Amino acid sequence: MFADKLKSLRVEKGLTQEALAEQLYVTRAAVSKWENGKGYPNIESLRQISRLFHVTVDELISDGDAENQHRLDDRRTKFFFWCAMACLLVTMLSALGVFLGGLPLGLLTALGTVGYVVFAFLSKPKYRRMQLKKYVWAYVLSRAVVLAIVLAAAIALLRSL
Repeated sequence: MFADKLKSLRVEKGLTQEALAEQLYVTRAAVSKWENGKGYPNIESLRQISRLFHVTVDELISDGDAENQHRLDDRRTKFFFWCAMACLLVTMLSALGVFLGGLPLGLLTALGTVGYVVFAFLSKPKYRRMQLKKYVWAYVLSRAVVLAIVLAAAIALLRSL
């Protein structure tokens, strides 16, 4: 596992987490997180680690490590998915109140809409978002659509006040 390999290499070289962090230009907390298996470094940090300890990136990571990272991402994204669904429910109930009860468009509707957009974006696993960046036009267009929705919600909120 990457966490064990990193800690072993660091101790073998006689480095503290702080010293390793300084050499990699990251925080000590980042190194601690990596060594506890709660996260993984980005590709540039992996390259620096491999150069520092004279090992290949392949030796640092294994398929199991990548699968663990995907599992962590998937668990986090499920949480964001359910938050998005809760915001959508709040938005729908609030909009229903506006439609049936003649209530003015409220803060609850705007917050629910913005919350839904934000949590829906975060509900896509990071490794999948990175894959989507290959398609620059689709990436830019999706960001423009999200911005338009957020601006529309903000304008609607300001008009209702």
